[in-house]
Amino acid sequence: MRAKRIPLKISVAVLGALIVATAAGCSSGGGAGGPVWTAGSSTAPGTPAASGASTATPSGGSTASGNPSAGSTATPGPTASSWKTYSDTAKTVSFDLPSDWIAQSATPDAGSMPGALKIVVKDAKGGYLATLATGLPTASPADCSPAAKRPYVVVNSVPIDLPHADGDSTIPPHVVFRVIQGYKFFGSYGITNIVAGSDGQACQLRNLVMGPAGKGNYYFGDMPSVHPFATDEVVAPAKSFDTLDQAAKYVDQSSEFANVQRMLLSLKINL
Repeated sequence: MRAKRIPLKISVAVLGALIVATAAGCSSGGGAGGPVWTAGSSTAPGTPAASGASTATPSGGSTASGNPSAGSTATPGPTASSWKTYSDTAKTVSFDLPSDWIAQSATPDAGSMPGALKIVVKDAKGGYLATLATGLPTASPADCSPAAKRPYVVVNSVPIDLPHADGDSTIPPHVVFRVIQGYKFFGSYGITNIVAGSDGQACQLRNLVMGPAGKGNYYFGDMPSVHPFATDEVVAPAKSFDTLDQAAKYVDQSSEFANVQRMLLSLKINL
């Protein structure tokens, strides 16, 4: 069943002010320090109220500090009228997708655990949308120096009930759409239970769920992680936006995201 969403609007000027303030003054550590601002607030901590600003509609109880939180969301674009369910032969995973989308089994990545799965989802025209991969080995994130960190924003976040590990660096799993600031705003959707950076800055945003002990990790999204791409890097399948307002409109108005979010939220995994 789709999560209910109610209208929620925030000021792009406020988000921009927070990004500037975060980049200039936040701690580079992974603790709870630094400003925390909840979408829907009229101002960010330490910033004046915006006046006459255009509005965007990031949703899902998102926080500009970067980590997903449960909450209300904005009105989405329309979803497909007809849906089907994909399940592997062992009934390990299942998810819903529009009837004209394609789910194809692929060879699991090297180093995956026995019984690992990899399913690639494409639209009706064969355009890539997402990958579900299970049985992934534990991998440490790449080194991230304070100077390499960039501000990021959780544009959309909805909780989902999935098997996961608990720890100091984890949260309950959420379906998210997040953007990180480089020469543009680079966005990615997926499922995660990993804290990206409580100071509102990160080197990368990982669409990864740490699974229960001995069961391996898994991800379901357009890519395993997104980072501030260099101008000579291939950005796709990540999304790129000139402004946060464009990112918010993609989330709140596009049928593609509405369908993708419904698909991600329907995921069921038996580990």
